[in-house]
Amino acid sequence: MAKTRVLVTRRIPEAGLEAIKSFADVELWSGEEPIPRNELCEKVSEVDGLYCLLTDTIDEALLSLAPRLRVVSTMAVGFDHIDIQACTKRKIPVGNTPGVLTETTADFAFALLMAAGRRIGEAAEFVKAGRWGAWDPALFVGQDVNGATAGIIGFGRIGQAVAKRAHGFGMRVLVNHSRPIPSELLAQANVEQVSFDRVIAESDFLSLHVPLTSETQQLIDKKVLNRMKRTAILINTSRGRVVDSKALYDALRNQNIAYAALDVTDPEPISVDDPLLTLPNCLVVPHIASASVATRRKMALMAAENLRAGLAGEDLPYCVNPEVFKK
Repeated sequence: MAKTRVLVTRRIPEAGLEAIKSFADVELWSGEEPIPRNELCEKVSEVDGLYCLLTDTIDEALLSLAPRLRVVSTMAVGFDHIDIQACTKRKIPVGNTPGVLTETTADFAFALLMAAGRRIGEAAEFVKAGRWGAWDPALFVGQDVNGATAGIIGFGRIGQAVAKRAHGFGMRVLVNHSRPIPSELLAQANVEQVSFDRVIAESDFLSLHVPLTSETQQLIDKKVLNRMKRTAILINTSRGRVVDSKALYDALRNQNIAYAALDVTDPEPISVDDPLLTLPNCLVVPHIASASVATRRKMALMAAENLRAGLAGEDLPYCVNPEVFKK
């Protein structure tokens, strides 16, 4: 295949970049911040392939400026930043990286659960501030994980992997999913599928694993937060907009729930003066659930292979809109 031109919108693991260079001429945006919209609009007009990240909005307006574009490949599982319908209309296949980050993200979700339950972030800051004095039986008393009820909303790959970890800590696991879960999967995973109202009301730790859609946007709102236990802890490693940020702030400040641990925020990145960051019972980290060396390398290579296949006119190994290949 003759080399074609592609735009890579961010620095990616070297293995992925080298793979792309083997079949295409690469224009790389190497800035510390995401590529500005005006730069993206200008550069996309002259490329055959686009390798993007979840920080890039690929919409109708952008696609209209890209007459040569033949494939969009995102180094992410989620694709809510891409207008799939607009790509499909133009016969542009869209690739993503499913499956590869399941275990790494589940590890991190459970790390947040443990950190929030045992108040590790607060305790570490307490020591750094030089406030550690004599042992105190009331100091940073948290919630037990062993024997607690874990609620999982969204029982896809990551939700199932989190359930497996919860069982390792002796937790009872309730799950809520948008569709009925096969009985054999429920038995194998040793979980109970329950209504949304029940998982909200009974969970000691509530972990979110849903995609961002019109149905899940602000799924966790004021009414939901008010129905949770006052001792409950919310963990979000899905998308920031699944949670109503203002309602969460009010619930945490008023101690309607005990704690929140967030890998994702709305907006993202979160502003340094966001009121959530003023709360001692809110742990916020910068969207790093999949950030292990091995996983990010695999993601980069999967996205590169999607890009190569699209440029070659082949079916993408991991395609969001496979209907574009139908004759």
